[in-house]
Amino acid sequence: MTDAVEATFDTKAFRQALGQFPTGVCIVTARVEGTRLGMTVTSFNSLSLTPPLILFSIDRRAASLPMWEKAEAYAVNVLAENQKGLSDRFARSLVNKWEAAIFVDGYMGAPMLPGVTAVFECAAFARHDGGDHRLFIGEVKRFHAHADRQPLIFGKGRYAALQPSEVAAPLWPLDIHY
Repeated sequence: MTDAVEATFDTKAFRQALGQFPTGVCIVTARVEGTRLGMTVTSFNSLSLTPPLILFSIDRRAASLPMWEKAEAYAVNVLAENQKGLSDRFARSLVNKWEAAIFVDGYMGAPMLPGVTAVFECAAFARHDGGDHRLFIGEVKRFHAHADRQPLIFGKGRYAALQPSEVAAPLWPLDIHY
């Protein structure tokens, strides 16, 4: 380890270290009291296969957090590599982020975006405190995947594209758990 944790925790360095782990980019959407919600997140994770659960987190400072707390359903839209502009739009606290946005309502009412690599329609399952964030756990009720589309990647503070490489073993990573 080159930079050990010191007595005073350096949150900026911590954030930069976390940026070493590339991740996909999603726009999570919901509809609450007739209002469409949407925000870009990189904190999306699978949680459980049985039942099928996912999670994402929202910063406690987000102005829309009280509305997200009321959401009974979400759609997690996994962005494709050509959707950087959409990611940027939904990453900001804009009143008009839905202006000119193309979407269809999912069967649970959450907006679904076209052209994504996958979408997960979820029922709200649980919410938990997680430091300066709230964790939202959704139970996947329906999903669609488009294997022909490449995902948008984010790491080291910038967007990236997935580069072709070796294919992982068919059972990886599931076989490492048993």
